[in-house]
Amino acid sequence: MVLKAAIIVLILAVIVMYFTKNGNNTDEEVLLNSSYDYIILGAGSAGCVLANRLSENPESSVLILEAGGSELENLNISIPLACSNVQLSKEDWMFRSVPQKKACLAMRDKRCAWPRGRVLGGTSNLNFMQYVRGSRHDYDGWAREGCAGWSYRDVLPYFIKSEDVQIPELQKSEYHGKGGYLSVSDGTATPLNKNVYARAMEELGYPITDCNGKSQIGYCPSQETVKNGERCSTAKAFLRPAMGRKNLHVSTNSHVTKILINEKKTVGVTFVKDNRKHVIMANKEVIVSAGAVSSPQILMLSGIGPKDHLKSKGIPVIADLPVGDNLQDHLMTGIDFHDNSSSVANIAMASSPLTIFKYLAMKSGSLSKSHLEGTAFLTDDEKLPPHLQFHFYSFTYGPELTQQYIDNFNIDLKLQEGKEKEFQERVDKNIEAFIMLPILLHPKSKGTIRLQSVDPFDPPLIDPNYLDHPDDIKTFLRGVREGLRLGNTKAFQSIGASPQDPLEAYTPQCNDLQQDSDEYWLCRLRHYTYTVYHPTSTCRMGAKDDPTAVVDPELRVRGIQNLRVVDASVMRNVPSGNTNAPTIMIAEKAADMIRNIDSVKSIREKTGEL
Repeated sequence: MVLKAAIIVLILAVIVMYFTKNGNNTDEEVLLNSSYDYIILGAGSAGCVLANRLSENPESSVLILEAGGSELENLNISIPLACSNVQLSKEDWMFRSVPQKKACLAMRDKRCAWPRGRVLGGTSNLNFMQYVRGSRHDYDGWAREGCAGWSYRDVLPYFIKSEDVQIPELQKSEYHGKGGYLSVSDGTATPLNKNVYARAMEELGYPITDCNGKSQIGYCPSQETVKNGERCSTAKAFLRPAMGRKNLHVSTNSHVTKILINEKKTVGVTFVKDNRKHVIMANKEVIVSAGAVSSPQILMLSGIGPKDHLKSKGIPVIADLPVGDNLQDHLMTGIDFHDNSSSVANIAMASSPLTIFKYLAMKSGSLSKSHLEGTAFLTDDEKLPPHLQFHFYSFTYGPELTQQYIDNFNIDLKLQEGKEKEFQERVDKNIEAFIMLPILLHPKSKGTIRLQSVDPFDPPLIDPNYLDHPDDIKTFLRGVREGLRLGNTKAFQSIGASPQDPLEAYTPQCNDLQQDSDEYWLCRLRHYTYTVYHPTSTCRMGAKDDPTAVVDPELRVRGIQNLRVVDASVMRNVPSGNTNAPTIMIAEKAADMIRNIDSVKSIREKTGEL
């Protein structure tokens, strides 16, 4: 504990000195107008993009409201390796799911942790910075199901528009962009990326690929939203460059309570700031960009949602729509493998004077990477989206991180002592380990977001309904089995990793089952179920006659004028991979829809028909 405290003090001291030297960490408050052309609710991955693009027109006035504060107030946000430290801070909504029946069984009250950003930049300040666009088949599927204009051919130009790729071997790729606001950098952090992960996947027959290029299938070295060694959140990439514009106002610590609707026409919003209620009117549109959890909550509080649910809460029904239905999320579990090459990072190495010096002097070294340095996508049919994803995390947990591990994942406190012993045993035996994370990409189980009460400050009821459909656990198990095959590769065995490693984890609920049996792994999957922080589809887009849709392909709320939803909640289905890049794409496309600009044509002229 003394060592841990000393490490923390050292890290904080040098970082505080660095940030004190490099700028102000507060934002000046602005005097708000009584009305704006566009009011954006939520300054997250989508909202920051919208604020930038809509305010490019100096004739348009734009207000963006954010319930949290400035991202500059938390020093951990900018440091890629410190991303886990942002969870459970004031920049995190600290949501929890409702108790699950078939998953999260090792969590406190069987409730999974659901981190969500409550800060300028939203969850792009809490995530692991992975830049993954998803499969071309995802978007072509959206278009086939009635979402005209959302095929891969339609959306690719918007991915390219945002991007400023910093990876040398990708800078000439026609699938990548240069000069955009969003910096995308090489996530390689250790020799394990090329020497072990990539080689092992090749041994199993998978190609090395750019998962954001022509084909997603295979092993992909990590591409991260990092710029000059610092996290490139949407606040940093899109919002801050626009904050000097006179026609853009940013209001933090502003908790939206209701959208004002008069005879099916949106006219404004109410929010609470500094313990006072404020009312601001919208001349043109209100755009809800609060994310897959909070966007449906705001809509339902405003009378837009499932009729029976709203009536049960005493909320007058303005539009009976399936708001909060169709909740989808990616699921992962963790499998540790030994590393006797001493390549993985740990807290002692990350906090060493040399590491800190490298970061402060050159913005390089371990602190400048997330260490989630590789990913892979697996499929049975290349004409379909991949069904499984692997992440490779080159970081080993020691006893000093037990508390953070237990708290971040909301693991039952009864398991804490066992985890401490497991992590301490690694130290005693001089064992280091990296983590392979199998991820279920397209769950058939769907969940819901519902109101807990009519109080807008009460967190909503989040029920992901994990692993309810029997096919999900079967596909998840296939992912584990495929991951275990890596232990038989020469690449893994060259560093002492073996198929036996994953059985050493402290899982008392499953210890009576035959080790490495399907029953054992099914037990582990149901107990140690973690969100990958990718909730989507709770305000689903669809055709006019689609009973599951909340918004049309223009992202306009059905039956309500001057109201749109622009964030991950509008996704038809959860895409194949991390959701930050697709959310940014959606906002880029929505901005053009709102301004009635066709920037696709000009981008296609430069990139061709891919």
